[in-house]
Amino acid sequence: MVSPQARREQVTLACERGLSERRACGLIGLARSSLSYTLRLPAKDAPVIAAMKSLSAQYPRYGYRRIRIFLRRQGLELSWSRTHRIWRQAGLLLPKKRPRRRIASNRPRAYTPFKANAVWAYDFVFDTTAEGQQIKCLTVIDEYTRECLAIDVAGSIRSHRVVEVLTRLVSIHGAPLFMRSDNGPEFVSHAILEWISQAGIATALSDPGKPWQNGADESFNGKLRDECLSLEWFRSRKEAAVVIEAWRHHYNTVRPHSSLNYLTPHEFKQHNPSIQTIPNRAVLQE
Repeated sequence: MVSPQARREQVTLACERGLSERRACGLIGLARSSLSYTLRLPAKDAPVIAAMKSLSAQYPRYGYRRIRIFLRRQGLELSWSRTHRIWRQAGLLLPKKRPRRRIASNRPRAYTPFKANAVWAYDFVFDTTAEGQQIKCLTVIDEYTRECLAIDVAGSIRSHRVVEVLTRLVSIHGAPLFMRSDNGPEFVSHAILEWISQAGIATALSDPGKPWQNGADESFNGKLRDECLSLEWFRSRKEAAVVIEAWRHHYNTVRPHSSLNYLTPHEFKQHNPSIQTIPNRAVLQE
């Protein structure tokens, strides 16, 4: 289907080649009165496009849905359809990710969280500095509020350091009901299992070769890599720790989360006072 703007351009081209305006409009099927019509949308959308490009430069991995939330915070109220139209018109669409093939399974997920501090998920993410030094990140999130509780950054993280991080988090938030992880050696070590047993926490280990069973933390790790690690160039581990901690704060307080109706984890907790973290049991002593 040919758009009206394209028809007007065809009439102009035909007139330049010798046809009369009346004859050109008749052949192309365009009313003569519409030739002088000027689109108002470009002028109306110009400030929105400028704001979108500014936000896209600041957050290059965000799509139009999250950008719409930031535009709303700036006082620009747009519908989903208009946001998508302008986003596509400005050429800001992100390349689509190829869907992964997954094995169908009817096995229920082990313990779905129903409140804050019910299930914590933890895992590792790896990166390197500009000089080739390994960076190992321990990520811990609350599956219900999607809040990132901690990202511990070091060159090597053994089970005893994992225990130290978890003990610190329990002293702040209280102990969760479940700890979800894969079967990595640090998570099934005697030190971790003994600490979890003493804390009265149950484990929810994912089956080997099925990372989607720890989907909440795997999804978070993908966002960490996509929006932080892949965009930064770390000169040292100390710099990486500072930048990653700043991103964690941004993730908890600024970044809209689709599963929370585009609220941030902190906004979600403020809008739901009943889910404020309440220790499930006495806080562990170090």
